[in-house]
Amino acid sequence: KMEEFLNLTHLKTSLKEAILLDYYTAGFSWAKEMNFSLIQLSGFMDLLNFALENLSSKHMTLGDNLKELERAMTEIGETESEERSFFDLNLFSTEQAKAIIDYLVTSLFKHYKAYEYLFHSRREEPVISNE
Repeated sequence: KMEEFLNLTHLKTSLKEAILLDYYTAGFSWAKEMNFSLIQLSGFMDLLNFALENLSSKHMTLGDNLKELERAMTEIGETESEERSFFDLNLFSTEQAKAIIDYLVTSLFKHYKAYEYLFHSRREEPVISNE
Protein backbone atom coordinates (compact mmCIF):
# COMPACT_ATOMS: atom_id res chain seq x y z
CA LYS A 1 0.00 0.00 0.00
CA MET A 2 2.88 2.36 0.77
CA GLU A 3 4.29 1.67 -2.71
CA GLU A 4 1.01 2.80 -4.28
CA PHE A 5 0.67 5.83 -1.98
CA LEU A 6 4.19 7.02 -2.82
CA ASN A 7 3.61 6.29 -6.51
CA LEU A 8 6.73 4.18 -6.82
CA THR A 9 6.53 2.71 -10.30
CA HIS A 10 10.06 1.33 -10.73
CA LEU A 11 10.53 -0.33 -7.37
CA LYS A 12 12.04 -3.52 -8.77
CA THR A 13 14.71 -1.72 -10.80
CA SER A 14 15.32 1.50 -8.87
CA LEU A 15 17.54 1.47 -5.79
CA LYS A 16 16.37 5.00 -5.01
CA GLU A 17 12.70 3.98 -4.94
CA ALA A 18 13.48 0.90 -2.84
CA ILE A 19 15.32 3.05 -0.30
CA LEU A 20 12.48 5.58 -0.19
CA LEU A 21 9.96 2.80 0.36
CA ASP A 22 12.09 1.41 3.19
CA TYR A 23 12.48 4.88 4.76
CA TYR A 24 8.77 5.64 4.84
CA THR A 25 7.68 2.09 5.74
CA ALA A 26 10.12 1.94 8.64
CA GLY A 27 8.94 5.35 9.86
CA PHE A 28 5.30 4.32 9.61
CA SER A 29 5.96 1.08 11.51
CA TRP A 30 7.88 2.93 14.23
CA ALA A 31 5.06 5.45 14.65
CA LYS A 32 2.52 2.62 14.90
CA GLU A 33 4.68 0.98 17.59
CA MET A 34 4.66 4.31 19.45
CA ASN A 35 0.84 4.08 19.44
CA PHE A 36 0.48 7.45 17.73
CA SER A 37 -3.06 8.53 16.98
CA LEU A 38 -4.06 8.95 13.35
CA ILE A 39 -3.42 12.70 13.54
CA GLN A 40 -0.05 12.15 15.21
CA LEU A 41 0.85 9.52 12.63
CA SER A 42 0.03 11.95 9.84
CA GLY A 43 2.10 14.71 11.46
CA PHE A 44 5.02 12.36 11.96
CA MET A 45 4.94 11.18 8.34
CA ASP A 46 4.82 14.82 7.20
CA LEU A 47 7.87 15.50 9.34
CA LEU A 48 9.74 12.56 7.79
CA ASN A 49 8.84 13.87 4.35
CA PHE A 50 9.87 17.41 5.34
CA ALA A 51 13.35 16.31 6.43
CA LEU A 52 13.87 14.16 3.34
CA GLU A 53 12.58 16.89 0.98
CA ASN A 54 14.99 19.37 2.56
CA LEU A 55 17.80 17.03 1.58
CA SER A 56 16.58 15.85 -1.81
CA SER A 57 14.87 18.90 -3.32
CA LYS A 58 16.43 21.83 -1.47
CA HIS A 59 19.94 20.33 -1.25
CA MET A 60 20.21 21.38 2.41
CA THR A 61 23.31 20.51 4.34
CA LEU A 62 22.97 18.41 7.46
CA GLY A 63 23.34 21.50 9.64
CA ASP A 64 20.71 23.47 7.74
CA ASN A 65 18.30 20.55 7.80
CA LEU A 66 18.75 20.18 11.56
CA LYS A 67 18.05 23.90 11.99
CA GLU A 68 14.88 23.60 9.89
CA LEU A 69 13.79 20.60 11.94
CA GLU A 70 14.35 22.57 15.13
CA ARG A 71 12.35 25.50 13.78
CA ALA A 72 9.56 23.21 12.63
CA MET A 73 9.34 21.49 15.98
CA THR A 74 9.55 24.62 18.10
CA GLU A 75 7.84 27.02 15.67
CA ILE A 76 10.58 29.62 16.16
CA GLY A 77 10.61 32.24 13.43
CA GLU A 78 9.85 31.71 9.79
CA THR A 79 11.32 28.73 7.98
CA GLU A 80 12.14 28.48 4.31
CA SER A 81 9.05 26.36 3.73
CA GLU A 82 5.51 27.53 4.33
CA GLU A 83 4.38 24.03 5.28
CA ARG A 84 4.86 24.19 9.04
CA SER A 85 1.28 23.59 10.12
CA PHE A 86 1.89 19.82 10.29
CA PHE A 87 3.81 20.08 13.54
CA ASP A 88 1.50 21.51 16.15
CA LEU A 89 3.22 21.78 19.53
CA ASN A 90 0.13 20.31 21.17
CA LEU A 91 0.13 17.29 18.87
CA PHE A 92 2.92 15.42 20.68
CA SER A 93 4.01 15.18 24.29
CA THR A 94 7.54 16.20 25.25
CA GLU A 95 8.53 12.54 25.51
CA GLN A 96 7.09 11.80 22.08
CA ALA A 97 8.91 14.79 20.56
CA LYS A 98 12.20 13.57 22.05
CA ALA A 99 11.55 10.10 20.66
CA ILE A 100 10.82 11.59 17.23
CA ILE A 101 14.10 13.51 17.28
CA ASP A 102 15.97 10.35 18.30
CA TYR A 103 14.28 8.45 15.49
CA LEU A 104 15.19 11.07 12.88
CA VAL A 105 18.80 11.14 14.09
CA THR A 106 19.03 7.35 13.87
CA SER A 107 17.11 6.86 10.61
CA LEU A 108 18.18 9.87 8.52
CA PHE A 109 20.77 12.18 10.02
CA LYS A 110 23.34 9.48 10.92
CA HIS A 111 23.18 8.34 7.29
CA TYR A 112 22.99 11.82 5.74
CA LYS A 113 26.00 11.37 3.43
CA ALA A 114 24.51 8.18 2.01
CA TYR A 115 21.18 9.93 1.34
CA GLU A 116 23.03 12.89 -0.24
CA TYR A 117 24.80 10.43 -2.52
CA LEU A 118 21.51 8.75 -3.37
CA PHE A 119 19.84 12.02 -4.39
CA HIS A 120 22.66 14.09 -5.79
CA SER A 121 25.36 11.93 -7.34
CA ARG A 122 25.42 11.16 -11.04
CA ARG A 123 25.25 7.44 -11.67
CA GLU A 124 25.27 5.36 -14.78
CA GLU A 125 21.96 3.61 -15.29
CA PRO A 126 22.59 -0.16 -15.32
CA VAL A 127 21.53 -2.07 -18.36
CA ILE A 128 19.15 -4.84 -17.40
CA SER A 129 18.68 -7.61 -19.90
CA ASN A 130 16.86 -10.90 -19.97
CA GLU A 131 20.10 -12.67 -19.10
